[in-house]
Amino acid sequence: MTPVNAGIAGRNALLARKLVIIAGMMACFGFLLVPFYRQICEATGISQSRITAQTASGQSDLARTVTVEFVASSSALGWTFEALDPIVQVHPGQSTTVHYRVVNTTGRRVVAQAVPSYAPALAASHFKKLKCFCFDRQTFAPGESRDMAVVFVVEPDLPADIARISLSYTFFDVTQEAGGAA
Repeated sequence: MTPVNAGIAGRNALLARKLVIIAGMMACFGFLLVPFYRQICEATGISQSRITAQTASGQSDLARTVTVEFVASSSALGWTFEALDPIVQVHPGQSTTVHYRVVNTTGRRVVAQAVPSYAPALAASHFKKLKCFCFDRQTFAPGESRDMAVVFVVEPDLPADIARISLSYTFFDVTQEAGGAA
């Protein structure tokens, strides 16, 4: 091998090592993204997880109606995930139950976590979930179908200019994080 070719080969090997390190770092970042996102949401109050508090006044505002839209996404899981009650009308302060259906259409066992997001973002602090499948990881057998409930209250102190809230859930595969082989 000539000295020129040896120099090129050395640079190529160094570049290959750098690319492998970068790819490894990217894989680690992707793996840690779900728990990192969960921590950010809990620190900012967006997740509202494990809330069991009632509304401040305990009274419903029957003079006002808020439209709540429910959206479902299963990320790259390839599942069927849908809101069975896609739009509901609620009175602030009124406890309401809606349902989602999930079908694991894959041929493998999957552990997944649902992560909520709200629009407008200001509504998140006025939307209290009393019961939600998003509080815990969910384990689905191959082909398993499950209906799951969300019990919530839109607090009466929701700003008057907010007449519509969208709540979107996205399921993420956390099988490896949960220590289970799929």
